[in-house]
Amino acid sequence: MVEEEQKYEVDDAYVLPDLTAASPAGGRVRALPPVTLVARYLDTVDLRLARAGASLRHRRGDQLPWTVKLPTGTPGVRHEISRPGPAGQPPPDLLELVTVLHRGAPVAPVTVVRTVRHAYEVCDKSGTVLVEVVDDRVTVLDDAGATTGTFRELEAELKAGDRKLLDRVGAVLREAGAQGGAFTPKHVRALGATAQADPDLVAPAGLTAEPSAGDVVTEAIRKEIRRLLAHDPLVRLRAPAAGGDTAVHQMRVACRRLRSDLRTFKPLIRKTWSRPLRDELRWLAGVLGAARDAEVLRKRLRKTASADPLSPLDQGAVDRLDEVLAGRQRRALTAIDEALRSTRYLALVDSLVLAARSPRLTRRSAAPAAEALPALVARPWRRLAGPEGVDGLDAQSPDDRWHAVRKEGKQARYAVNAVAPTVGKGARRLSRALAGVQDVLGEHQDAAVAADTWLEIAAERPDDHELAVTAGRLAERERQSVRRMRDAFPAAWHRATRRRRTSWLP
Repeated sequence: MVEEEQKYEVDDAYVLPDLTAASPAGGRVRALPPVTLVARYLDTVDLRLARAGASLRHRRGDQLPWTVKLPTGTPGVRHEISRPGPAGQPPPDLLELVTVLHRGAPVAPVTVVRTVRHAYEVCDKSGTVLVEVVDDRVTVLDDAGATTGTFRELEAELKAGDRKLLDRVGAVLREAGAQGGAFTPKHVRALGATAQADPDLVAPAGLTAEPSAGDVVTEAIRKEIRRLLAHDPLVRLRAPAAGGDTAVHQMRVACRRLRSDLRTFKPLIRKTWSRPLRDELRWLAGVLGAARDAEVLRKRLRKTASADPLSPLDQGAVDRLDEVLAGRQRRALTAIDEALRSTRYLALVDSLVLAARSPRLTRRSAAPAAEALPALVARPWRRLAGPEGVDGLDAQSPDDRWHAVRKEGKQARYAVNAVAPTVGKGARRLSRALAGVQDVLGEHQDAAVAADTWLEIAAERPDDHELAVTAGRLAERERQSVRRMRDAFPAAWHRATRRRRTSWLP
């Protein structure tokens, strides 16, 4: 679940205002009996979780006492996952959710926070809780139970309401004197300055007006490492990524883009450092690939089957095809789980965190980006445009030849994307045009693979005649899509090769 809340600092003299003014017409505010909550937070010795904006706690008295909270990139919005379990040891699956943060380091109790909570529910006229406001008086305890600090804060948490209502509630609290400061979790305040230090994973910092080539490479590396590691817990949870995409897809894209950047900018990066990293990223992308392929095929199956309502397919046969794909997907996801629990993956995460902190660059990386990078991007562009790429492609070329061009197109597009913030308008135009090329080649590949898959599954079940007929009809529809994409490709490629998009390439 996703938790969205706003925090406010108040002193002991603060009087909570009447929240009825913020409630919707006909609504009311319901006061709950006060409760005392005792939460024990676990972390590494150097507070890796807290510094990254995450937490792992056991809170006595909760129905699900163990909770992990993970940052989403938006202040005040966190993923919250709770599980049952005894106080002594966190559930293994919750501990796994913070793997990319603790990276194998042991976790142990670091602070205990006792909260006396007075809660107030802002409800609509039917009694549905829209926003919950809590007035917390917090006591920080040491291992012996002695008080080491106290503070008071308010939290307004969004329930079934909308963001506008949450903001209205916040306005009422501020009018009464509450201070809306930075979003700081209780345990971070309790742990002090160390918990508020920079996280181990260095985030992209943005580029200066005239960056060096090494600055651009570092920014690209950090961006994709952050994307990869941010989607690790979502893959484990089988949760969607932002924008409705799947976490498996986003994690796989990060692997591919990072490998591509390490290849494109090879002259600027120390080979002995980048080669092992590329090899491990290839392994991880391969593990993720089987699950992603099954995702794509299952979605495509339903789309293709319903493409012509005037010529419906046998629904039972379609369902049997989907059952096969679902089995493949389950097995692939199990393989991902095993990989993410492995020491090999843990070592890769450690390498990625170190890579984001300090990529190993060559002396050539000190050159101005505007001078050094176009020539490097021109290499994958020439491979894409040359005889082994588009120049050697025609409408009769086999599917795998088209797929090879698609892979070269991805490499070129990733390279252009990485330098676009520095090179300027021409690179941004080329990036957009290459996205159009990739759309065509991607649809071509998906259709070709799907056609082969439907026929392959039917061949494995020779006695299922209805399945064979349905698979054949599906395959023909996919081949029609292949032909349409081959017809559409020349126009898409022409747009990408126009001079105003490529003149910046040497």
